Amino acid sequence: MSISTVNTYVDTSTTSSSTSSSSSLNITSSDFLDLMVEQLQNQNPLDPTDTDSYLDKLVSYASYDTQTAINDQLTSIVDTLSSTISSSGLGYIGQTVEATGNTTTLTDGSAEWSYTLDDEAASVTVNILDEDGNTVWSSDGETSAGKHTISWDGTTSDGTQLADGGTYTLEVEATDEDGNEVSGETTVIGTVTGVDVSDGETVLKIGSASVLVDNVQSISAQ
Repeated sequence: MSISTVNTYVDTSTTSSSTSSSSSLNITSSDFLDLMVEQLQNQNPLDPTDTDSYLDKLVSYASYDTQTAINDQLTSIVDTLSSTISSSGLGYIGQTVEATGNTTTLTDGSAEWSYTLDDEAASVTVNILDEDGNTVWSSDGETSAGKHTISWDGTTSDGTQLADGGTYTLEVEATDEDGNEVSGETTVIGTVTGVDVSDGETVLKIGSASVLVDNVQSISAQ
């Protein structure tokens, strides 16, 4: 078949939760005061608690709830920022991603894709098309079931070196021994150079090509 998975704008965000000190201790300032009253009632009359020390403890206990509330608010802010960075795609900038799609940008004389065959094929033809749909490079591809990587240096089949910046599309034609199409998918591999959220979707830019953040399958630091 012709395996040509378009870079459709089709998030998997990871949320984290933390348990604050107040929930783990489950003790309020009122509880502390109750404990202190209990201590005063049961202290040694021959060796009573020092007044200064007692007042210091009162101040500390009185501020406990405030400190706990501030800690909870800071934790919430950190979680919100992490979620915002993830959903906005900012965390992807400068990193290499692999995403479902078939169009990427020739950058530094290199463009990279992968294609996956669901079953073994008898014949596989790999074509790279320019923005006008013209085939600029073609080759036989690997036929075994599974994932295969295509790395292209921007040189056309007739030996012409193409300039960086153009967008190119991978097209894979795979058939079995009976001439039936073999199904599969394609992915693009590239470094994220920007993020676009203008249309309500988080779109990662790989040069002048685009992939939806939801389509990212893997990510690695550059």
